[in-house]
Amino acid sequence: MKARAVRLHGANDLRLDEFELPAIKEDEILVKVISDSICMSTYKCAVLGTAHKRVHPDVAEHPAIMGHEFAGEIVQVGEKHRDRFRPGMKFAQQPALNYKGTMWSPGYSYEFFGGDATYCIIPAEVMELGCLMEYRGRAFYEASLAEPMSCCIGAFHACYHTRMGCYEHEMGIMEGGRTAILAGAGPMGLGAVAYALCCDRRPGMLVVADQDQARLDRARSLFSDQARMAGIDLRLVNTAQSADPAGALRALTGGAGFDDVFAFAPVSAVVELSSAVLGRDGCLNFFAGPMDPAFSARMNFYDVHYNATHIMGTTGGNTDDLMESLDLSARGLLDPAVMVTHIGGLDAAAEATLRLPELPGGKKLIYTQIDMPLTAIEDFPAKAAEDPRFGYLADLCLARRGLWCPEAEAYLLEHWTR
Repeated sequence: MKARAVRLHGANDLRLDEFELPAIKEDEILVKVISDSICMSTYKCAVLGTAHKRVHPDVAEHPAIMGHEFAGEIVQVGEKHRDRFRPGMKFAQQPALNYKGTMWSPGYSYEFFGGDATYCIIPAEVMELGCLMEYRGRAFYEASLAEPMSCCIGAFHACYHTRMGCYEHEMGIMEGGRTAILAGAGPMGLGAVAYALCCDRRPGMLVVADQDQARLDRARSLFSDQARMAGIDLRLVNTAQSADPAGALRALTGGAGFDDVFAFAPVSAVVELSSAVLGRDGCLNFFAGPMDPAFSARMNFYDVHYNATHIMGTTGGNTDDLMESLDLSARGLLDPAVMVTHIGGLDAAAEATLRLPELPGGKKLIYTQIDMPLTAIEDFPAKAAEDPRFGYLADLCLARRGLWCPEAEAYLLEHWTR
């Protein structure tokens, strides 16, 4: 069958192609993709090409479909999987496969498997690893965003702490402790904040530091009330306004420093600030993946030795993390839409991916079955004059604090076509 997809042909070479999908094998599944959110990791893949660890060396001859944060509906099921999956079933998927020691993943490594597509083929290893699951939620975007949310959830779970004289690690952030998210007002930082306010190991103090005041103001409007109701002391700090950011952040803790610090930007200054604000037994999670394989930053090793500070990093979440995200969303405790600021169709995906660092706002959410220019949610009212449909979308989002929502998705899918 014919499919359209944004495919990687080489470094900085993304093309919206139309091509023939092969017939599925008995251990494969054909799916219709509905939504895919663009990740900064997708940008890194697009600009690096075969220099990226997950991209196969012959991508020029066998271009890879981009996008790994996707959801949709099952169309056809191979004989081997008909006891578990059926046509018409909605699905979510965990792209971090770690298959037989490889780093293969949709959106990087497969010719016919990826999210920026109208249709794609899910290969056997995905089902073998339990990474394809039925999605029973209302909105496809929540299933797409469960993947980036799972990265935040996994980061919280992977932090660890110790006690003097004991060699056992206690996993997770310090419950009731002091947590800081640096460079934390971007889309992934907001996802981490949303999770921190509803997870089962909540901090007593949560500091979100950034240098973009507009982003901090948006975070304040989204989370202040929720933090108050959860009994969490939420502080939003513009580090650009301080001559001594480390001193200012430590002062919020009475000089004790933070139990858990997340560095959400691959910038040396952010990593070094993270090290400087750690308290005793403080855990630094270097969350943001750098593009430079030689990236480095200074860390205080005096504190490593005498104060038991430690550093670790996470990339992606696992299937349990993704299922936790879906469960929290289904129960109304977690709204992953806080990450999303722009909506577009498949025709907008290639340019949006290649320009991602320079585009303002948060996550860019792509609906692959439609054509639509990438449009900021806040610009919907202005667009209504030229296209009344944007007016309806604006009203639906306004009723949800200006956030993308299931009602807006349903309207979009009904009223936009190729």
